[in-house]
Amino acid sequence: MITTNKVEIVDYLPEHQSAFEKLNRAWIEEYFWMEPIDFEVLQHPEQHIIQPGGEIVMALVDSEVAGTVALKKVQPGVFEFTKMAVDEKYRGLKIGLLLAQKAIEKARTKGAEKIILYSNTKLEPAIALYRKIGFQEVPLDGPYKRSNIKMEYLL
Repeated sequence: MITTNKVEIVDYLPEHQSAFEKLNRAWIEEYFWMEPIDFEVLQHPEQHIIQPGGEIVMALVDSEVAGTVALKKVQPGVFEFTKMAVDEKYRGLKIGLLLAQKAIEKARTKGAEKIILYSNTKLEPAIALYRKIGFQEVPLDGPYKRSNIKMEYLL
């Protein structure tokens, strides 16, 4: 475990693509399987997240990528909180919370009315974090076969 106070949350840059993909593939492949949409989004995040009006933020610890989260624009006023991942060696530093707070701040500046997310209840630490932040469970719909919970956060 690494302990540091040097967590910096920065906007995604094209040179972050490989870390964005690696971090997300790690948890997806550990708990589930890669779906076709995962390959597309992880390999081409600018095209699938940023260009349509979304955002990606990265957490750096001593200049090394430690985590990430994306906000995908679903429709005017609605963003999907997606592709959150924190490198195993940096867990326990509250990086997930810092990423979530930054993503919520960015959604507000983009005029979002709500943020939705799809997850799976076997990802207990993630679900606990979402609840702590203020996400509420809503009826499930959505594009991911591995999801068994949908949550939303009203801004």
